[in-house]
Amino acid sequence: MSIPLVEPTALDEGTLRVIPIGGLGEIGRNMTMFEYDGKILIVDCGVLFPEEHQPGVDLILPDFEPIRDRLDDIVGVVLTHGHEDHIGAVPYLLRLKSDIPLIGSGLTLALVEAKLKEHRIKAFTLTVREGQEERVGPFDLEFVAVNHSIPDALAVAIRTPAGMVLATGDFKMDQLPLDGRITDLRAFARLGEEGVDLFLVDSTNADVPGFTPTERSIGPVLDQVIAKAPRRVIVASFSSHVHRVQQVIDAAHANGRRVAFLGRSMVRNMTIAEQLGYLKVPDGVLIDFKKARDLPDEQIVYMSTGSQGEPMAVLSRMANMDHAIEISEGDTVILASSLIPGNENAVYRVIDGLTKLGANVVHKANAKVHVSGHAAAGELIYCYNILKPKNVLPVHGEYRHLIANAKLAQDTGVPEENTIIASNGTVIDLKDGVAKVTGQLDLGFVYVDGSTVGEITDADLKDRRILGEEGFISVIVVVDAGTGRIISGPEIHARGVAEDDSVFDDVTPKIVAALKDASGNGVRDTHALSQVVRRTIGRWVNQRLRRRPMIVPLVIEA
Repeated sequence: MSIPLVEPTALDEGTLRVIPIGGLGEIGRNMTMFEYDGKILIVDCGVLFPEEHQPGVDLILPDFEPIRDRLDDIVGVVLTHGHEDHIGAVPYLLRLKSDIPLIGSGLTLALVEAKLKEHRIKAFTLTVREGQEERVGPFDLEFVAVNHSIPDALAVAIRTPAGMVLATGDFKMDQLPLDGRITDLRAFARLGEEGVDLFLVDSTNADVPGFTPTERSIGPVLDQVIAKAPRRVIVASFSSHVHRVQQVIDAAHANGRRVAFLGRSMVRNMTIAEQLGYLKVPDGVLIDFKKARDLPDEQIVYMSTGSQGEPMAVLSRMANMDHAIEISEGDTVILASSLIPGNENAVYRVIDGLTKLGANVVHKANAKVHVSGHAAAGELIYCYNILKPKNVLPVHGEYRHLIANAKLAQDTGVPEENTIIASNGTVIDLKDGVAKVTGQLDLGFVYVDGSTVGEITDADLKDRRILGEEGFISVIVVVDAGTGRIISGPEIHARGVAEDDSVFDDVTPKIVAALKDASGNGVRDTHALSQVVRRTIGRWVNQRLRRRPMIVPLVIEA
């Protein structure tokens, strides 16, 4: 969905401006900017993980352009929970200004602080919990407990004289959560009675009918799979999914097995969760990875990262036989996570690789080893009926999710004109219960590639795709500066185009003839001559080999 670029008008006095910077039309990069009375509040600051058509990219950040020149106006960043798609970009924001206050629950801030430590950034933090109210600049904030696939998740109500906004973050309504902490529907009802002027609501499962199953339904399945496993068990999950790790630990302990964590982020996050009391580990269950290799196969469970097929994560390296743990016949691998859209091919490649090595691979498609952390359509309808919001802005999802969510809101009585299907960069102004689109900013992707941030462009990625899919040809020719006569060459080298460079013998005379014609017409500029070479060999390769490789011609004067 494309909204024409329109520069927003100046913000009227007494109006709240809302700009989703990321998280709309995608699963990740969640970040929303709120502006009132010259001050800015940010909710979430996450990353998006690259897909196959973005080779070499490590992470994708929100585009900070709307706030880059207004860092001093930012009064705080509220972090709803500790998943990477909501906190992963915080270090890159704090590189711009390190003293921006971070506001969140205990576990969320602990995970962020560990991440910031790796970037050598010391943050200013404010720890909050459900039921707490805080005044941050012109914003009155109230925090509400919500249930998600990580403990300590919070929704936030943002009150200004322009109206009240409720942002759910990621949430579901599990009525039997492992930690006993349910989404606080009583607080939702109270906020509904007060009047929610704009509801920013998680859309990830809006197109899934019914209700998301409870986390407790997973425990018996994990226990059964581990009990029947004849040899080693490897469970892959998100490195922050404390509830799932808890269930694996409980199932391993019940079956006389010990647990070793694999992957730097898994070790770091679970250490933090255990220290803060969110992860309960029986004495003697955890064992260091190096010592675990000395145990009999039937006595160990490895808890690893890599459930999304990430190339450098533990599970992918196992599938590629590039890890200290070598998968063999009789091993059991459990993928205890959902597929993030865009990762399907990578995940199925890992499953195929593990299966080929002899593993029994258990995943969501053949066993109930995972439930989503997001509210399905039935739960969202409950929320709409409880809150009765005046305006709805579906967030956190691809466009089909946003549209499905808007339809649910309309089914419960929210007028169609009050449900806003927005894009990243859409400017929405709220005043006196009326929310309207007043502009559209041009926001793009910011790529993290190794140590560089924002230097890689879409054009660079296109070049990488061409190199990977079509190959590379270089042509070197030395010409006389005065006459344009060829002194040396053409010398053709190729990679990934043909088995042998001798295949280009047929095109060499064509390049010589084309350069002779050009010099005969008075062309002496080396750039113009390079373009002659590019066109000549490009046409030939396309016609003869049916390829469109990257061609780098170099014409040198002598």
